[in-house]
Amino acid sequence: MGCCQSLCSGVNPLARDGAQPLQQSQNHHGGATASTGLDNGGIGSGGAGGVGGGGIPSFSEFSFADLKAATNNFSSDNIVSESGEKAPNLVYKGRLQNRRWIAVKKFTKMAWPEPKQFAEEAWGVGKLRHNRLANLIGYCCDGDERLLVAEFMPNDTLAKHLFHWENQTIEWAMRLRVGYYIAEALDYCSIEGRPLYHDLNAYRVLFDEDGDPRLSCFGLMKNSRDGKSYSTNLAYTPPEYLRNGRVTPESVTYSFGTVLLDLLSGKHIPPSHALDMIRGKNIILLMDSHLEGKFSTEEATVVVELASQCLQYEPRERPNTKDLVSTLAPLQTKSDVPSYVMLGIKKQEEAPSTPQRPLSPLGEACSRMDLTAIHQILVGTHYRDDEGTNELSFQEWTQQMKDMLEARKRGDQSFREKDFKTAIDCYSQFIDVGTMVSPTVFGRRSLCYLLCDQPDAALRDAMQAQCVYPDWPTAFYMQSVALAKLNMNTDAADMLNEAAQLEEKRQRGGR
Repeated sequence: MGCCQSLCSGVNPLARDGAQPLQQSQNHHGGATASTGLDNGGIGSGGAGGVGGGGIPSFSEFSFADLKAATNNFSSDNIVSESGEKAPNLVYKGRLQNRRWIAVKKFTKMAWPEPKQFAEEAWGVGKLRHNRLANLIGYCCDGDERLLVAEFMPNDTLAKHLFHWENQTIEWAMRLRVGYYIAEALDYCSIEGRPLYHDLNAYRVLFDEDGDPRLSCFGLMKNSRDGKSYSTNLAYTPPEYLRNGRVTPESVTYSFGTVLLDLLSGKHIPPSHALDMIRGKNIILLMDSHLEGKFSTEEATVVVELASQCLQYEPRERPNTKDLVSTLAPLQTKSDVPSYVMLGIKKQEEAPSTPQRPLSPLGEACSRMDLTAIHQILVGTHYRDDEGTNELSFQEWTQQMKDMLEARKRGDQSFREKDFKTAIDCYSQFIDVGTMVSPTVFGRRSLCYLLCDQPDAALRDAMQAQCVYPDWPTAFYMQSVALAKLNMNTDAADMLNEAAQLEEKRQRGGR
C-alpha cells in the first residue's frame, strides 16, 4: 500500500528515487534544491536528490539492488533496446519505488574497469539538463556493475516512426520539428562543453509523453572506456573516424546529416548514394514516397542543402551546431500544433480521474492541489494523529527531549506563520536527532516542500510519514499532491482513492 516499501526496508529515506544523493545526503533542508523550471532554453538544475525544472530528478548514485528491483531483476520482458537481447549493452525499462519510470543502460562486464573513470564520465553528462534531452538522472558503480539511469521516453524512437510505422508515417512538419529539436539539443551540449556525441542515428532520437523528440543522453558516453564510438554500418560513419578513430564535433555534424537524410527519405540510405542523387538534382527521388507529395519543395530544398553541407568530406567545411539551429528554425511553421497530434499518438491524461469515494475536506483540498487550504487543515489538526507512535524511556526524556521539542516548537510557529523555509530547517533539526518520530512533522515538512516548489522532497517526506504510520490518510493525501505536481497523474489519482478508503475505514471504527 502506497509508495514507502523501500523506506521501510532500510533504504535511506533521503534517497527518494531509490538513489543515494552524493552531495550532503543528510542535509534534509538543502538536499532537494528547487529549480525555477525550464526558463533558459529548457535548462533546469536541482540539488542532489531533488528535482530540476519540469520534475527532472537531480543526478544521483543508485544502488544495484534498487535498479535490479526496478527492472524486475533485469527481466528480458523489460528490454527496450532496439536490437533486443542481441545489443552489446542492453537498455531496460524500469520503475522506481516512487513510481517514476526510468531507462537503465547496463554495460557489459568490465566495459569500464575503473569505477572512478566511469563515475566521472557519468557525472559530466549528469550535469546537463534540457528539455530537448532524455536527461541522465543517475548511475550505478557497484562491484563490476556499470549502469546509467535516464528519463524514460514512452513513445518509441525516430527509427520506429520512420522505418517501421504501422498506422501513419511522420508528416513533413513533424520531421522538420525533429531536426530542429535535435539540433537544439546538440547546440546546448556543445555550449555546456559536451560537444561529442557517439553514434548519432535515428535510434538515438526518442519521443516523450507529449510526443516531443528528445536526444538520448546515452550517446554522450561511449559504450566502453576503449570501445568504438560507432556501431552502425561503416557506410554511415564519418570518413575521418575511419582514418583516425576519433570523434570530433565535426563528426557529430556528419552524423546529424545522416539523420536529416532519414527524415527526408524515410529510409536509412548510405550518405554516398544520397549525395549522388543530390548532385544529380534528383531531390524528388530522394523524398519519402509515403509523404505523397505533402511537403514544401522550398523547405525540402533547404533541408537537402543542409544535409549536403553536413556530409562534406572535409570536416572544416561542415556547419556548426549554431548553423544547424539557425537554418532549421525558420522552417517551423506549425509550432501551435502539439507533437502528439502530428505523430497520431494519445496524449497522457491531463488530470487525475475523479476519485471513487467521497472526500474529506483534506481530501478535497488535495484533489484540487489547494496548498493554502491544506495548510489551514494541518494547522488545525495539531498532533492528534501522533498518539502511540513513540515509546520513550525516562533517560531519553531527560537527555534529548528538551532541545528536540524546542526545535519542533519553532518549526510549528514558523509553519503557522507561513515561513516555510524556516519551518523546514527546524523540522529537519527535530528529525535529525532521531529519538522521536512524528508522522505529523513529516506531513508538515512535506507541505513546506510543496510550497517551496520541491515536489520530489515532498513526496519523500510523505512516504516517510506513511512508514511511521502505515494507515494514516494524510500521508497518502500528501503523496497524491506531490505525485500530481510531478505530473504523475494516474498515480496521484490512485493515491487519492487509497487515502479516501483509509478515511472511510477509520470512520467505521479504525484509529
